[in-house]
Amino acid sequence: MNDIISKLTVEEKIALVSGTDFMHTNPVPRLGIPSLCMADGPHGLRKQITGGDNGVSQSEPATSFPTAAATASSWNPENTRKMGEAIAKECRAYGVNVLLGPGVNIKRNPLCGRNFEYFSEDPFLASEMAIGEVQGVQSQGVAVSVKHFALNNSENYRFMGNSVVSEKAMRAIYLKVFERIVKKAHPATLMCAYNQINGVFCSENRWLLTDVLRKEWGFKGLVMTDWGATHDREEGLKAGLDLEMPGDTAICRKWILDAINCGSLDMADLDRAVENVLDLVGKYAREADGSQIDFDAHHELAAEIAADSAVLMKNNGALPLKKTDRLHICGEMFEHMRYQGAGSSMINPARLTTPKDAFEKRGAGSCRPEECDKIVVFAGLTDEFESEGCDREDMKLPEDQLLLIEKMCAFGKPVVVVLFGGSPVELPFDESVDAILNMYLPGQNGGEAAARLLFGEVNPSGKLAETWPFKYEDVPSHGTFGKDVNEIYEEGCEVGYRYYNKHGIKVRYPFGHGLSYTTFSQSEWQTDGGKYTATVTNTGNIRGAEVVQLYIDGELRGFKKVLLDPGESAEVTIVPEPADETVYSNELNIPVRLSDKHITLESRFEELRRTFMGRILYNAVVGVADKQRRQAMKLPEGPERDNRLKGATFLKRILVTNSLRSMSMSAGKSFPYNIATGFMEMANGRLLKGIKAFLTPVKAPKLPKEEK
Repeated sequence: MNDIISKLTVEEKIALVSGTDFMHTNPVPRLGIPSLCMADGPHGLRKQITGGDNGVSQSEPATSFPTAAATASSWNPENTRKMGEAIAKECRAYGVNVLLGPGVNIKRNPLCGRNFEYFSEDPFLASEMAIGEVQGVQSQGVAVSVKHFALNNSENYRFMGNSVVSEKAMRAIYLKVFERIVKKAHPATLMCAYNQINGVFCSENRWLLTDVLRKEWGFKGLVMTDWGATHDREEGLKAGLDLEMPGDTAICRKWILDAINCGSLDMADLDRAVENVLDLVGKYAREADGSQIDFDAHHELAAEIAADSAVLMKNNGALPLKKTDRLHICGEMFEHMRYQGAGSSMINPARLTTPKDAFEKRGAGSCRPEECDKIVVFAGLTDEFESEGCDREDMKLPEDQLLLIEKMCAFGKPVVVVLFGGSPVELPFDESVDAILNMYLPGQNGGEAAARLLFGEVNPSGKLAETWPFKYEDVPSHGTFGKDVNEIYEEGCEVGYRYYNKHGIKVRYPFGHGLSYTTFSQSEWQTDGGKYTATVTNTGNIRGAEVVQLYIDGELRGFKKVLLDPGESAEVTIVPEPADETVYSNELNIPVRLSDKHITLESRFEELRRTFMGRILYNAVVGVADKQRRQAMKLPEGPERDNRLKGATFLKRILVTNSLRSMSMSAGKSFPYNIATGFMEMANGRLLKGIKAFLTPVKAPKLPKEEK
């Protein structure tokens, strides 16, 4: 390694610590150093069709597996391991070397727009499920990038937001999930988040990236930025940030070169980052292996995981459905199932099986509610309510769906509600309906999984990986979440079930809840030298799985899922990890946000509308997304139209909540730093300074691939 580094020019080193063409690392042809290809995950592969960024809606066919909100509810890391292996095989076939996932941030608040992509409100459960996925992906020779490190728990201000939190809460909740993954699964890379932690951006936070991650936890891999999360590139290198993505930012190459030349940046800091990049390239760079993807097998695996993850939240005997039941089936999700989230994780599914497809395969049709035995309503959150790039406004289902369920209940027949969505919703109809089957976002074969569960072909065994409160006002951070650039974690460690249990607050459905078509009994825990043992028995007459959960001092410390025949028992032994006895500060240093009448590079983009010139610039940029939406509306109905509409909606959300700096850092050559600076000056009414910035491009060394 030292021999290679010694042969590199300074300009080549600078190129290696920066990405290029949106999803690649820079090659150095002179020394035969190849490029790495990256692609979005984490619950499937989003390999863009051509080089560069062509939007989230245009990608190669791949398997859309259940999202993390669903897989975590299986409480079965074997599911995420198998899913990881399958995704990695698709990566290898398409020549992808690094999968950008899994996402493991804690679900601090149910309104976070990206909660569908995260596992749990509990760090132990979240890390166990993520460890399975990391091990599955990397067992196939593909690297992962565990994200978003750290405290990226909201979307509204994620590009510039400041997570203000005590060290005690960080260590016990928000960093714990990353710590366990690093120590147990050894991920190849971590992706640092956009946000600040207590006033310091993650991309230049030495305490986070070096003191904790490398020195305390022993991380040996590479740290990259989220796309456009770079701020001060020199400070980032000093802090332990290796790779800037997506790169092609002339200003960052200039900053590094100037810092090296003037002596403010030590060459050792640059070499350390270069070494980590070369190590990643050496371990994972390979061309597409030419293998055929077994999409049929992966489609079936997606159904198996979805069925194992679904949560039967309520059942008064209406489920399972009998073949002789006359059914009235309604709700938009029956034909237009929502099976994945919206944003960078959006996948172009190789197959798609809706509930309607699965019911038709079984010959199950719909009759008039005056004539049926049971009513099945397919409902849930639609894409406009839940997406990367913004947080939800409330916890409510769409009003038309609530009215439909109310109307169906008025017929006096047993009503079954099948829910789709990535986060908890308020359930005002809970006491009026007879059964609720929560599918979360079950992936491309979710329709088949739902049918198997509804008709009793598979026994539900999922458990909630997050609390479902009665109403949003019951959530500890409900008054302040997502409303300001300073996100104050005043609740400390009291996140999710820890809060509700401590304060005796009743919830609609608790963490760990989930019913079955059979019944189980469990003995009291017996302890012996740090081991906890209990016996669980299937006391019903149907084969089924139960999740044995161990809580110590009110916190989940272990779990195991066991599959049992009627009358069968199993002894479960759990050896919890030693608790961290370190005493950390519980103090909050809450900053006062100073109002600034001027637009800065860190201002939320929609703030440009405060000024006359800013409004003109804002409308011009956001108009790109509006144009994409109009074009998508002209397409015939089908998956391509749906994906293009989702892509346009996501783009608008990203543009509105972005900052000029992060837009520049993520757009590379199409929106260079001098243009961002010009926008800022013009938005503040300084037209001549703006024009000068526009006409003064940043001069930086050529990339190695551009040298002849």
